[in-house]
Amino acid sequence: MAGRRPTDRDFRLARLAREQYGLADLTLEPNLATARTIAARLAAGRASAGDEPLDAALRPVTPGELQAAGILVTILGRLIDRYQDESAPDALQLAADRFQADVGPSALAATVQAFPIEFPRQLERPEAPDPQVALAQLLLLGVLSENPAVAPFGELIDLQPLRTRAAAAPRVRAALEADLDSRPAFPGDARTLIDLLREPAQAAPGSLAEQLRYIRTAWGERFAPLLGDLLDRLLIALDVLAEERHSADLAWQSVQPDAGLSGPAEVYTYEGEAAEVEQFSLDTEWMPRLILVAKSTYVWLDQLSRQYGRDIRTLDAIPEEELVSLARRGITGLWLIGLWERSRASARIKQLRGQPDAVASAYSLDDYAIAADLGGPAALDDLRSRAARHGVRLASDMVPNHMSIDSRWVIEHPDWFLSLNESPFPAYSFNGPDLSDDDRVGIRIDDHYYDATDAAVVFERVDRATGDVRYVYHGNDGTTFPWNDTAQLDYSSEHVREAVIQTIVAVARQFPVIRFDAAMVLAKRHIERLWFPEPGAGGAIPSRAGRGMSRRAFEALMPHEFWREVVDRVAVEAPGTLLLAEAFWLLEGYFVRTLGMHRVYNSAFMNMLRDEQNDEYRMVMKNTLEFDPAILGRFVNFMSNPDEKTAVEQFGTGDKYFGVAAMLA
Repeated sequence: MAGRRPTDRDFRLARLAREQYGLADLTLEPNLATARTIAARLAAGRASAGDEPLDAALRPVTPGELQAAGILVTILGRLIDRYQDESAPDALQLAADRFQADVGPSALAATVQAFPIEFPRQLERPEAPDPQVALAQLLLLGVLSENPAVAPFGELIDLQPLRTRAAAAPRVRAALEADLDSRPAFPGDARTLIDLLREPAQAAPGSLAEQLRYIRTAWGERFAPLLGDLLDRLLIALDVLAEERHSADLAWQSVQPDAGLSGPAEVYTYEGEAAEVEQFSLDTEWMPRLILVAKSTYVWLDQLSRQYGRDIRTLDAIPEEELVSLARRGITGLWLIGLWERSRASARIKQLRGQPDAVASAYSLDDYAIAADLGGPAALDDLRSRAARHGVRLASDMVPNHMSIDSRWVIEHPDWFLSLNESPFPAYSFNGPDLSDDDRVGIRIDDHYYDATDAAVVFERVDRATGDVRYVYHGNDGTTFPWNDTAQLDYSSEHVREAVIQTIVAVARQFPVIRFDAAMVLAKRHIERLWFPEPGAGGAIPSRAGRGMSRRAFEALMPHEFWREVVDRVAVEAPGTLLLAEAFWLLEGYFVRTLGMHRVYNSAFMNMLRDEQNDEYRMVMKNTLEFDPAILGRFVNFMSNPDEKTAVEQFGTGDKYFGVAAMLA
């Protein structure tokens, strides 16, 4: 026995389960990819067999549970190894020798012979019986089979066929446990090996997550070597379980267009920012005096058509009188929302969900090209030159976090997006309409989105030439459901960051003002939190905890703040461009003071004054003045923006509206 490690080997799955669910060569191990495969095949096999999913023992099994069980078994196996190393090197052999007199040599031999048949390493490759492997695995299987938390997938480790093949197997197991339970496992510790093996399940019988937490806290110091290289995987497993629980708790809800996306108002505290380098960008003379009005381009053109009694459909058709009117009212910036070529899939998804007149989202972009039906680049050039004569600068949106699911980049550069080689959850299916207009690629979103029973975190992309299938993440900020008409760019890639920066510079050469949508999600701390969580800190985006990495590994991939690179490059390659960040999550000061954005949303102005949180808003001003008064001059105050209800809906039409408008002015 000395020097051997039977418990370090793959944890076996029952032969019947392997055959029934197509698990011939799989083992239950602390590996999320394997756990996903087992969970998917288990779900498919139960569905085809017509098993009742509401049966407590047959409820859907999640990959996180299987991964956690694999880690639990590995740790318990290492505990047995440590016991043999420190206390009883030949414990299993000696136990077998002692209880042979009770169960008989033939009974022991029959159990050892039967074990590799009912719990084979691989179905197609029979192995010779090994008493040490059989006894160690039988000990682990027995402990695990009693654990209430594994009941939903107990069939994977069902001992009954072993008992049928070797009737004495229960007696062999009982005699082995009785022998090991007759003496303390380690010096100075009254607990036996059996006590320790059962302890996690007894501490938290209904939860694998709590059992792993118990091991980490209660055993962490006494048995630290048991965790060793498993600690990160244990933490990731807890993150995966947290993600799965969070996803299960979320009931489907449609995001209402007037729901407001800036989140609850919080008092800015600037915690930790004193240590950051102060790097304000310099204003040019016009920037402090910019008064920006937002127009949803297609809606505005329709309004102008009715106002002027003629068809106004392109940018060059906007009447000169309208530009004069804007300038007369003191407007010096015209923010045109929805200029870029939009996703065709975005409109189709909405229409397939019962909105026949819906158009594509202005934030689900096919490419950064002025939309052809707005007149294209030539029409923009005409409008820009005419507006400039009246002192009005044009502003544009950029949505650097994601592109549309059918965008040119998704078609031509799939490696620029975050993706998996297999669907992260067994419940997802992709049998709906192909949303791609490009013959090279097929694109489908999760079927459940159409009947509003789920909002999947990935969509399916199929390369028709190669057959390559990948599951690409939708854009997601972790606060609500993913944006199902978008694809999330992978900012850990230097190539992606450079491609986006070049695009931003190209836009800056067309527009002197750029407003960056949801800029806070591309701060390094939030790229890491959302998409590459440090072990023990995951759970923001379902299924990403399994892709967690250490802080050092993330820093190696992304050593610098993306937005600082953007600011510095634009200053050189497109000087005189005002960069405006839509940033929340208490990053307002950081975005202007350290990252160098010229302006940042001050959402506290709208939210707190609307809700009459006057003391809180006074504290925002006080904290900002005490930390760095220069930040105040970089705030963009507003009473409404395109993500919110109108100013009239929020402030009424009486004195409150007038008072807040006076403050804004």
